[in-house]
Amino acid sequence: MLVVDVVGEVARPGIVKLAKGSRVVDAVVAAGGPTAKAELSVVNQARLVTDGEQIIVPKVGAVPQAGSVPGAAGAGGSGASGVSGAAQGGGGGAGAAGGSSSGAAGGGVAGSGDAGVGAIGAPGAMVDLNTADLAALDSLPGVGPAIAQRILDWRTMHGRFTSVDELGEVSGIGPKILERLRTRVRVG
Repeated sequence: MLVVDVVGEVARPGIVKLAKGSRVVDAVVAAGGPTAKAELSVVNQARLVTDGEQIIVPKVGAVPQAGSVPGAAGAGGSGASGVSGAAQGGGGGAGAAGGSSSGAAGGGVAGSGDAGVGAIGAPGAMVDLNTADLAALDSLPGVGPAIAQRILDWRTMHGRFTSVDELGEVSGIGPKILERLRTRVRVG
Protein backbone atom coordinates (compact mmCIF):
# COMPACT_ATOMS: atom_id res chain seq x y z
CA MET A 1 0.00 0.00 0.00
CA LEU A 2 1.28 3.46 -0.96
CA VAL A 3 0.19 6.72 0.64
CA VAL A 4 0.51 9.80 -1.60
CA ASP A 5 -0.46 13.46 -1.17
CA VAL A 6 -2.09 14.83 -4.33
CA VAL A 7 -2.46 18.61 -4.45
CA GLY A 8 -3.16 21.36 -6.92
CA GLU A 9 -5.72 21.15 -9.69
CA VAL A 10 -7.56 17.96 -8.68
CA ALA A 11 -11.17 17.60 -7.55
CA ARG A 12 -10.33 16.33 -4.03
CA PRO A 13 -6.79 17.33 -3.01
CA GLY A 14 -5.34 15.34 -0.17
CA ILE A 15 -4.02 11.96 0.87
CA VAL A 16 -4.84 8.95 -1.27
CA LYS A 17 -4.00 5.28 -0.75
CA LEU A 18 -2.87 3.28 -3.76
CA ALA A 19 -1.73 -0.24 -4.52
CA LYS A 20 1.98 -0.87 -5.03
CA GLY A 21 2.89 -0.34 -8.67
CA SER A 22 0.44 2.54 -9.09
CA ARG A 23 1.26 5.42 -11.39
CA VAL A 24 0.76 9.17 -11.15
CA VAL A 25 -2.40 8.88 -13.27
CA ASP A 26 -3.86 6.50 -10.65
CA ALA A 27 -3.13 9.02 -7.90
CA VAL A 28 -4.78 11.84 -9.85
CA VAL A 29 -7.87 9.69 -10.48
CA ALA A 30 -7.99 8.68 -6.80
CA ALA A 31 -8.02 12.40 -5.93
CA GLY A 32 -11.17 12.86 -7.99
CA GLY A 33 -9.47 13.51 -11.32
CA PRO A 34 -8.03 16.72 -12.75
CA THR A 35 -10.01 19.95 -12.72
CA ALA A 36 -10.73 21.83 -15.93
CA LYS A 37 -7.81 24.15 -15.04
CA ALA A 38 -5.25 21.32 -14.70
CA GLU A 39 -2.16 21.38 -16.93
CA LEU A 40 -1.58 17.66 -17.34
CA SER A 41 0.89 18.06 -20.20
CA VAL A 42 3.64 18.83 -17.67
CA VAL A 43 2.79 15.88 -15.45
CA ASN A 44 4.43 12.53 -16.17
CA GLN A 45 1.29 10.51 -15.59
CA ALA A 46 3.05 7.24 -16.49
CA ARG A 47 5.64 7.52 -13.69
CA LEU A 48 5.45 5.03 -10.83
CA VAL A 49 4.57 6.72 -7.55
CA THR A 50 6.65 6.39 -4.42
CA ASP A 51 5.24 5.99 -0.94
CA GLY A 52 5.12 9.30 0.92
CA GLU A 53 5.53 11.57 -2.09
CA GLN A 54 3.56 14.65 -2.98
CA ILE A 55 2.20 15.03 -6.49
CA ILE A 56 1.38 18.55 -7.60
CA VAL A 57 -0.97 19.04 -10.53
CA PRO A 58 -0.32 22.59 -11.73
CA LYS A 59 -2.80 25.07 -13.17
CA VAL A 60 -2.76 25.86 -16.89
CA GLY A 61 -0.23 28.60 -17.50
CA ALA A 62 1.62 28.03 -14.24
CA VAL A 63 5.34 28.08 -14.90
CA PRO A 64 7.23 25.36 -13.02
CA GLN A 65 10.16 26.67 -11.01
CA ALA A 66 13.65 25.79 -12.16
CA GLY A 67 14.78 22.52 -10.71
CA SER A 68 11.31 21.23 -10.07
CA VAL A 69 10.05 18.09 -11.67
CA PRO A 70 6.58 17.34 -12.84
CA GLY A 71 5.50 14.08 -11.40
CA ALA A 72 8.67 13.76 -9.44
CA ALA A 73 8.67 11.89 -6.24
CA GLY A 74 9.10 13.81 -3.09
CA ALA A 75 9.02 13.05 0.52
CA GLY A 76 9.44 15.26 3.46
CA GLY A 77 9.23 18.50 1.62
CA SER A 78 12.41 18.26 -0.31
CA GLY A 79 12.60 16.12 -3.20
CA ALA A 80 12.13 15.59 -6.67
CA SER A 81 9.53 15.51 -6.51
CA GLY A 82 5.83 16.74 -6.60
CA VAL A 83 4.61 17.67 -9.93
CA SER A 84 5.98 20.98 -10.03
CA GLY A 85 9.37 19.51 -10.37
CA ALA A 86 9.79 19.30 -10.62
CA ALA A 87 7.55 20.66 -11.66
CA GLN A 88 9.77 20.12 -8.45
CA GLY A 89 9.64 16.71 -9.82
CA GLY A 90 7.50 16.70 -9.12
CA GLY A 91 8.92 17.41 -7.92
CA GLY A 92 11.75 16.86 -8.29
CA GLY A 93 10.11 15.59 -5.65
CA ALA A 94 8.80 14.52 -5.47
CA GLY A 95 9.25 16.52 -6.11
CA ALA A 96 8.94 19.18 -7.35
CA ALA A 97 6.95 20.27 -7.99
CA GLY A 98 6.31 23.69 -7.67
CA GLY A 99 7.98 25.29 -4.83
CA SER A 100 6.38 23.13 -2.30
CA SER A 101 7.36 19.68 -2.71
CA SER A 102 9.03 17.29 -1.31
CA GLY A 103 11.60 15.91 0.35
CA ALA A 104 13.55 14.19 -1.67
CA ALA A 105 12.62 14.37 -4.88
CA GLY A 106 12.09 15.72 -6.20
CA GLY A 107 12.37 14.35 -4.95
CA GLY A 108 9.44 15.15 -5.35
CA VAL A 109 11.37 17.84 -5.47
CA ALA A 110 9.76 21.03 -4.96
CA GLY A 111 11.23 24.06 -6.49
CA SER A 112 13.24 26.21 -4.17
CA GLY A 113 12.43 29.48 -5.79
CA ASP A 114 16.05 29.92 -6.81
CA ALA A 115 15.66 31.03 -10.39
CA GLY A 116 17.99 29.23 -12.67
CA VAL A 117 19.37 26.84 -10.09
CA GLY A 118 19.39 23.47 -11.70
CA ALA A 119 18.18 24.94 -14.95
CA ILE A 120 19.41 23.37 -18.13
CA GLY A 121 21.10 25.45 -20.74
CA ALA A 122 23.12 27.53 -18.32
CA PRO A 123 26.62 26.16 -18.83
CA GLY A 124 28.48 25.91 -15.57
CA ALA A 125 25.43 26.86 -13.52
CA MET A 126 25.32 25.40 -10.03
CA VAL A 127 22.73 22.66 -9.63
CA ASP A 128 20.91 22.41 -6.30
CA LEU A 129 20.71 18.74 -5.34
CA ASN A 130 17.48 19.32 -3.43
CA THR A 131 15.52 20.95 -6.24
CA ALA A 132 17.08 19.70 -9.48
CA ASP A 133 15.00 17.62 -11.85
CA LEU A 134 16.14 14.64 -13.88
CA ALA A 135 17.23 16.74 -16.85
CA ALA A 136 19.32 19.11 -14.71
CA LEU A 137 21.05 16.21 -12.97
CA ASP A 138 21.59 14.41 -16.28
CA SER A 139 23.45 17.49 -17.59
CA LEU A 140 26.15 17.12 -14.93
CA PRO A 141 29.55 15.64 -15.86
CA GLY A 142 29.67 11.88 -15.29
CA VAL A 143 25.94 11.69 -14.59
CA GLY A 144 23.67 10.07 -17.16
CA PRO A 145 19.94 9.42 -16.92
CA ALA A 146 20.36 6.29 -14.80
CA ILE A 147 22.50 7.98 -12.14
CA ALA A 148 20.30 11.08 -12.28
CA GLN A 149 17.29 8.88 -11.47
CA ARG A 150 19.24 7.24 -8.62
CA ILE A 151 19.93 10.71 -7.18
CA LEU A 152 16.19 11.47 -7.29
CA ASP A 153 15.45 8.07 -5.74
CA TRP A 154 17.98 8.75 -2.95
CA ARG A 155 16.25 12.06 -2.28
CA THR A 156 12.89 10.30 -2.13
CA MET A 157 14.17 7.71 0.32
CA HIS A 158 16.29 9.95 2.57
CA GLY A 159 14.87 13.45 2.20
CA ARG A 160 16.93 16.54 1.51
CA PHE A 161 20.65 16.36 0.90
CA THR A 162 22.47 18.05 3.78
CA SER A 163 25.89 17.97 2.13
CA VAL A 164 27.39 17.32 -1.30
CA ASP A 165 29.31 14.40 0.27
CA GLU A 166 26.02 12.48 0.56
CA LEU A 167 26.17 11.99 -3.23
CA GLY A 168 28.74 9.32 -2.45
CA GLU A 169 25.89 7.22 -1.03
CA VAL A 170 24.21 7.09 -4.45
CA SER A 171 24.96 3.90 -6.38
CA GLY A 172 27.22 4.67 -9.33
CA ILE A 173 28.81 7.79 -7.84
CA GLY A 174 32.32 7.01 -6.75
CA PRO A 175 35.11 9.30 -5.56
CA LYS A 176 36.11 10.42 -9.08
CA ILE A 177 32.61 11.45 -10.15
CA LEU A 178 31.98 13.06 -6.76
CA GLU A 179 35.14 15.16 -7.17
CA ARG A 180 33.99 16.32 -10.63
CA LEU A 181 30.59 17.25 -9.26
CA ARG A 182 31.78 19.32 -6.28
CA THR A 183 32.21 22.48 -8.37
CA ARG A 184 28.87 22.01 -10.17
CA VAL A 185 26.44 21.13 -7.36
CA ARG A 186 25.30 22.66 -4.13
CA VAL A 187 22.88 21.93 -1.32
CA GLY A 188 20.30 24.67 -0.82
